[in-house]
Amino acid sequence: MIKNIDSHIDELDLMKKYPKELYYKGNINLLAKIKISIVGSRKPNQYAREYTHILASKLSKAGLCIVSGGAIGVDAICHKAAGSDNTIVVAATGLDKRYPAINAKLIEDVEKKGLVLSQFKEGSSSNRYNFVLRNELVVALGDVLIVTYADLKSGSMRSVEYALKMGKKIYVLTHRIGESKATNKLLQEGKATAIYDIDDFVRKFSDVNETSIISDDFLEYCKANPSYEAVVKKFPSRVFEAELSGEIHIKNARVYLS
Repeated sequence: MIKNIDSHIDELDLMKKYPKELYYKGNINLLAKIKISIVGSRKPNQYAREYTHILASKLSKAGLCIVSGGAIGVDAICHKAAGSDNTIVVAATGLDKRYPAINAKLIEDVEKKGLVLSQFKEGSSSNRYNFVLRNELVVALGDVLIVTYADLKSGSMRSVEYALKMGKKIYVLTHRIGESKATNKLLQEGKATAIYDIDDFVRKFSDVNETSIISDDFLEYCKANPSYEAVVKKFPSRVFEAELSGEIHIKNARVYLS
């Protein structure tokens, strides 16, 4: 059921124009949590996929809510890693649609357990300007903005522009020369701070102590792309659950993080 948000959201005062209407499905109480916005390319490389998942997962386990735009690539990885009950999807369409269609199941799960927001009334379809407004809302909601992978002149860089105007701190993953050129340029220009250690980064924003940041041995093991047979033997119960939830995928009898 689509509902209107009638209460004022202080974080959105940083937007160029406070939304006239804001619609939602799900658990509106997530807005009261500390929120971290994560954005990035629709086609991140394998390194960015792995560390985006680890970063979003550990932030979520430390009690922080993950905000992103529901798109394929980095957005979807963040929502899945955070868990559907601790993430906010900001849509670029009316909430009678689930866009993109490839993420319809993911968005439906978040509607039931987490929170999906939109500035657009029912029947609104996706268009270029809607995505611009969606990006501004994603940035405004988070205490900081993390960009895990981005190309020059990308939508993610529009999000960076919003973050700079709002005075938000920007963080990026470290990348090799020639990869994620936009985030490397942000580092070069001193507009972003690099994340070198994910656990140290999570501690900056969480109220939990060090032992509360859970290390996921299963995901760490899968980072090396072990054989499916070896994973089943070592983690017999976890592997099937992770495959169903989309945390991992199998290719040529080897396991890869999604």
